[in-house]
Amino acid sequence: MWKIIVGFVIFAAVALFIISKAGDKIDMSGEKHGADALHTPADGASAPAK
Repeated sequence: MWKIIVGFVIFAAVALFIISKAGDKIDMSGEKHGADALHTPADGASAPAK
């Protein structure tokens, strides 16, 4: 029983560490469908060809 508790504490510590390092760059909203799933093109792709 104590191994389960220790495993959960370690997992929670690692998860909190990853979330704190990612800051606001992490998206926890799940799968996106429809207009939310569209990706914006890269900056270089919008430049006109010479």
